[in-house]
Amino acid sequence: MIKQNVARILSELPDGVQLVAAVKARRPEEILEVVESGVKILGENYVQEAEGIYEVIGNKAKWHFIGHLQKNKVKKAVKLFDMIETVDSLELAREIDKRCAQIGKVMPVLVEINSGREEQKSGVFPEKTEQLVRDISGLNNLRVTGLMTMGPRFGNPEDSRPYFVETKKIFERIKKLNLPNIQMRYLSMGMTNSYKIALDEGANMVRIGSKIFGERDYGATVKAPSR
Repeated sequence: MIKQNVARILSELPDGVQLVAAVKARRPEEILEVVESGVKILGENYVQEAEGIYEVIGNKAKWHFIGHLQKNKVKKAVKLFDMIETVDSLELAREIDKRCAQIGKVMPVLVEINSGREEQKSGVFPEKTEQLVRDISGLNNLRVTGLMTMGPRFGNPEDSRPYFVETKKIFERIKKLNLPNIQMRYLSMGMTNSYKIALDEGANMVRIGSKIFGERDYGATVKAPSR
């Protein structure tokens, strides 16, 4: 089933659009099947969970962090991940910069926009995005390479459209600024329920989980091995 699902999704995606398989709470053997089916990027929400899976999958795919990153997890995260999609504060960016400097790494990051302006969710509000990008541009060991948004969850995917439209406008505005050390290449928007709307509105990176794996089995969450 996984192989067929991946093939179907990849065939639907326009050229230049990257698929991130959202692997939260998935078993290593499922994730391995995804990689063997042609998925090149795995998206994980939790650092500890990624540690356990990494021991099985290794660098057979790129790893993107797509959850809320706590400062005390950054040291491990910068070693494991190839991109962090959820930078939403200067404080977090500085911690990533510091930890990357310690290991001689430059981390590509996306700035996460809270396009629905939902107080309980992470992400910078749209009107504060440009200033955050400007502030981050001076850091040496991370590079802003685009924007990411979740958008509010709706039963009707069409309701997500205004939030994707606004995020795309911010993306284009920042791109035109030609800020130093900023490469506006990726616009990560849309999940299983909304990715087709996101593609309509300019996304070139989509994060899809249940359409690949089926519904989640939360009892299968992978734990990192004890040390």
